[in-house]
Amino acid sequence: MRSNGHVRFIRVSSRLQKRAAGAVVGLAALWLGSLGGVALWRWHSDAQDVDLLRRQARVEKAENRVAAYRKGVDDVAADLKRRQDFIDKLVQAHVGELPKDARPGETVSNSQSEAAATVHKISAAFPEATGLAQIEARQLAFVEDITRYADRRAEADAQRMRRLGINPNVILAALDRREAQGGPFIPLFTARDSLDPRFARMGASLARMGALEQGLSRLPQVLPAALEFVSSGYGYRLDPFNRSGSFHPGLDFRGPVGAPIYAAAKGFVSFAGRKAGYGNCIEVTHASGIITRYAHMSAFRAHIGQSVTPGQTIGAIGSTGRSTGPHLHFEVRVNDRPINPRPFLEAISRVSEKDRPNQPSND
Repeated sequence: MRSNGHVRFIRVSSRLQKRAAGAVVGLAALWLGSLGGVALWRWHSDAQDVDLLRRQARVEKAENRVAAYRKGVDDVAADLKRRQDFIDKLVQAHVGELPKDARPGETVSNSQSEAAATVHKISAAFPEATGLAQIEARQLAFVEDITRYADRRAEADAQRMRRLGINPNVILAALDRREAQGGPFIPLFTARDSLDPRFARMGASLARMGALEQGLSRLPQVLPAALEFVSSGYGYRLDPFNRSGSFHPGLDFRGPVGAPIYAAAKGFVSFAGRKAGYGNCIEVTHASGIITRYAHMSAFRAHIGQSVTPGQTIGAIGSTGRSTGPHLHFEVRVNDRPINPRPFLEAISRVSEKDRPNQPSND
C-alpha cells in the first residue's frame, strides 16, 4: 500500500486466505441457494395456480353443461306439455269431453293418486325432472280416459246390435280372423322399453270399438224397396201355396213390376243369378259374415264382384221363382243364418210392419 511516499506491505497468510475464500464461497453459495429456493417456490406456486385454474375451468365447464342440460330438460318438458295441450284440444273438438269418472263394473284403472305420488318422489330426488314426470302423469290419465271412452262407445254399439237381434261376439269373431293381413313387425316402442299395460288395454279397447263400428256400418241402413207395406213378415206363417205352417226367413215388400230394389248397406255382389225358390236373386256380402238377399227380381242392375253403396239400385221388383205376385223378398243373414230384418227397418223408417199372411204377394 502506498501512502505519502511510503510503501507499506500487509502480509496475509495462506490460512487466512483460505478462510476468506471459504467465507466468500459460502456466502455465494448461500445467496445462490436463496435465489434457487425463491425460484423453486415461485415455480411450484405457479404450477399450483395453473392446476387450480385448470380444475376451476373444468368445474365451471361441467356446471355449465349441467345447467345447459337442465335447461334442455325444461325445454323438452315445456314442448311435451304444449303437445299434450294440443292433443287434448284436438280430442275435445272431435270427440268431446272424455269421461273421467269411473262407473260400476268398469275395469279401467285410475292412476291419479299413484301418479301424484310418483311426481312427488321424482321431484324430491330429481328436481330437474319434475316437468317430465308431470307430463307422464298427464299422458297416463289421458290413456285411461281414452280407454273409458272406447269401452263405453263399444258397449253402446253392442247394445244396439243386441236390439237388432245380432250377437256382437259373432261380429267380433268374424272380424278377428285376421285374413289377408301381413307386413313387417315394427314394435310400438324400442326393444329396451316395455309396453305399459295401460297402453295395451287402450289398444284392445280401441280395436273392439272399431270392430263393432265397422260391423254396424255393414248392417242394413237403407230400405231395400219403397215401403208401401210389408205383405209377409219374418217367422211363422201359412205357406201361400199349400196353406201349411212354414218358416219365412225374410220380409216381403209388395210393389209393381220394375220398381227399383236398393242395396241396404255397403258391400259387394257375391251372387247374381237364379236360386231355387227365390227366382232371380242377388246376394250382397257386407263382411263380418253378414249378407243381404234380394229375390224374385224381374231384372238385374248389378253383377258379381261389383261394389255397391247403401241405396244403390241393384235390381227391379218381379215375381220370378216361387211367388204369387210381384214383390221383393228381403233377407238378412249372419253366418248363413237368417235373422229378423224388422228391427233394421224399424230403426230406419220407424214405421210399423203390416203383416198380411193371406196376401197373394207372399213367397
